[in-house]
Amino acid sequence: MGIQLSALILAGGAGRRTGGRDKGLLILEDRPLVAWVSERLRPQTCHLQISCNRNLEAYANYADAVFSDRLQGYQGPLAGLEALPPDHSRELLLVVPCDTPHLPADLGLRLYRALIAQPDNCDLVYATSNGRQHYLHTLLRRRCLASLPKYLARGGRSVRGWHAGLNCVGVEFADAGNAFANYNELPDLS
Repeated sequence: MGIQLSALILAGGAGRRTGGRDKGLLILEDRPLVAWVSERLRPQTCHLQISCNRNLEAYANYADAVFSDRLQGYQGPLAGLEALPPDHSRELLLVVPCDTPHLPADLGLRLYRALIAQPDNCDLVYATSNGRQHYLHTLLRRRCLASLPKYLARGGRSVRGWHAGLNCVGVEFADAGNAFANYNELPDLS
């Protein structure tokens, strides 16, 4: 791809919609969801991390590093992003959830091109597709992570709400078909 992106897969949820099961480890066609996501991201990134709050050993098979939330009690995907270890060598971070196995093979590149086409004050770009916003499929400048601790301390948990306080732009992926289909839209998983 030619650009130096690091990536983060968010897999730290409590599994409320899966009966308490770890969503990223649910099986789709004989492989965990996270395996599909990791496979899609590897060619698009130079460093892949997973935020997970359980089964760290299992997730370590799919990333260069794994880590857990600093906040207790499964505070949502932003808590995983807030716990990201600092990396001063890469300004840009590609973020995706663990339950979208059909990500576009050029997600990072298309988001990158859209971000650099914006003014320098643009903090992040996120995917949209056929009128739907996919706020957790984003490329962000690390500087915008500085706003997360305050947002979370005020009780903010909505990714959309956090984006509302940033300079961000949606990037249309109308040609991507079911690329952003998630756990709720996939066939039965074991």
